[in-house]
Amino acid sequence: MNLEAILKERFGYDTFRAGQRELIEKVLDGQKAMGIMPTGGGKSICYQLPATILPGITLVVSPLISLMKDQVDSLNEVGIPATFLNSTVEWLDREERMRYIETGAVKLLFVAPEKIVDDEFYSWLSQLDISLIAIDEAHVLSSWGHDFRNSYLKMIKPLKQLSGEPAWLALTATATEQVQDDLADILEIPNENIVKTGFARTNLTLKIERGVDKVKFVSNYVLSHADESGIIYAGRREDVDNIYTFLQKKGIRVGRYHAGLSDQERHQQQEDFLYDRIDVIVATNAFGMGINKTNVRYVLHFTIPGTIENYYQEVGRAGRDGLPAEAVLLYAPVDLQLHRFFIGKSLGDDQYKMSLTNKLFKMSQYAETESCLMKFILDYFGEEDTQPCGKCSNCLDNREVVDITADAQKALSCIVRMDQRYGKKMVTRVLVGKDDVANDWHHFEKLSTFGIFKDNTLKQTSRLLDFLSANGFLKSSGGKYQTLLLSDKGLKVLKGDLNVVRRREQVNTEIKTKTMVADGSFDVDLFEDLRKLRLELARKQGIAPFMIFSDKTLKNMCEMMPTSTEEFLSVSGVGKVKLEQYGETFLTAITEFQKTKQRIS
Repeated sequence: MNLEAILKERFGYDTFRAGQRELIEKVLDGQKAMGIMPTGGGKSICYQLPATILPGITLVVSPLISLMKDQVDSLNEVGIPATFLNSTVEWLDREERMRYIETGAVKLLFVAPEKIVDDEFYSWLSQLDISLIAIDEAHVLSSWGHDFRNSYLKMIKPLKQLSGEPAWLALTATATEQVQDDLADILEIPNENIVKTGFARTNLTLKIERGVDKVKFVSNYVLSHADESGIIYAGRREDVDNIYTFLQKKGIRVGRYHAGLSDQERHQQQEDFLYDRIDVIVATNAFGMGINKTNVRYVLHFTIPGTIENYYQEVGRAGRDGLPAEAVLLYAPVDLQLHRFFIGKSLGDDQYKMSLTNKLFKMSQYAETESCLMKFILDYFGEEDTQPCGKCSNCLDNREVVDITADAQKALSCIVRMDQRYGKKMVTRVLVGKDDVANDWHHFEKLSTFGIFKDNTLKQTSRLLDFLSANGFLKSSGGKYQTLLLSDKGLKVLKGDLNVVRRREQVNTEIKTKTMVADGSFDVDLFEDLRKLRLELARKQGIAPFMIFSDKTLKNMCEMMPTSTEEFLSVSGVGKVKLEQYGETFLTAITEFQKTKQRIS
């Protein structure tokens, strides 16, 4: 079987990405497998392609209801019959779809996990000829995951009881080694059938901006990236509303999305963003999980997320087409208090709250580190011996490096003298010598390190402790009340065996214009013409523009300048169906552009 030929004919790609062929072969062999691939790494092809080959239906279970329609529309656009059944489908429409599925005409059925545990639906489902069960966003099954949903575990037993012994495929983009092991145990997937392609996103540039005027930064950034799609995440609804109003007044085509809006308004805002009627959407983290928009060029975080997993999943919304994209985190330590408040109000047990607290500590370390940002994330997900990315804001930071060994030793010594039993707030106040921590039963005023940083502010001293934690000189005890402990690295500093250096603080206000900068390999004017043509066709058909062709495919057209159907078919992302639907239209546009350019020259 020539899988590459099927890949090209159905999806328009000449070669498989890392891990895709291996997973597809295991699925076609009827095995249970798990793929751990970064967002935008091509996970969906791993079940979509087998679905076109296997005799029965492919059941795709996904918690992302808002994504199902996009996936179904995209599949139908390339001639692969697919549909979905979830709570958004009205009763009459549902009955019609179920009868249509029973005829065997549908190759992929997308359902929400809640449907599986519905007795009536399961009874109907069990009568179908199911060849493959694909579980997307599989990390929600693990109690160690960042988005654990206990109710989803209930669907595993009935799925295992389906007749016909279908193949299984679990997919996730954000899973630590602990989560991977948990999923393998739950789904009974052998270790040799776990395919990990790495979490690195080479087209994504990570940046952190500290100490900036956030609203001003966002405004300048968006204005300098005009006509590019972007997402701005904020932690609170009022922040979303304020940024939305501010950008609107600047004349920016902007939308907003949060739980305070009606279902109808949220749906409309999401549709406007998907269909390129607006360029930017400001949202809480409730938005984006179900967004398959491929041409998002940047993601800005107005507020720091609570976990590395959430952060990497959200920045993964950018650059899904493989073209250059940016993710900028606007960091202020005070934002961590919002997450601590939510953790305290959580209905989870103490172990759950402890897990969230520990994850928040790792997120704060990321925000304070001076090492490579991508490497920090890869280390978190268990990828060892990775090299610095060379392009994140830390790798490109050219600020002066100063030796702070003496100050580090003072701080570390104070923590030891406090018996390593206190958190950052208390240690900070002792170092600065605040009266409220003196002359009580602790008798901290008797310590030689009390007030040793009396000429510094609480903020400066707190940032020093954050820096020491983020760069491995301190560690946290974990638990509800986290205390600062010396690491082995910190002990070496205290003994004088290791020096500590830090970049001198300064505010960087430079904002690069345009994320996808033209490199001379394609004609930008033609690219813009094709984008307009794509938008016009999409609006006529009532579909999102990226469902016709991605930005990457348009760029490849501009590079290759095809003049025949054979040449057009060789463009990445153009398959047989897309050629028949759009080949003549786009070839005409390219030819006319070349003629016009020749007349002008």
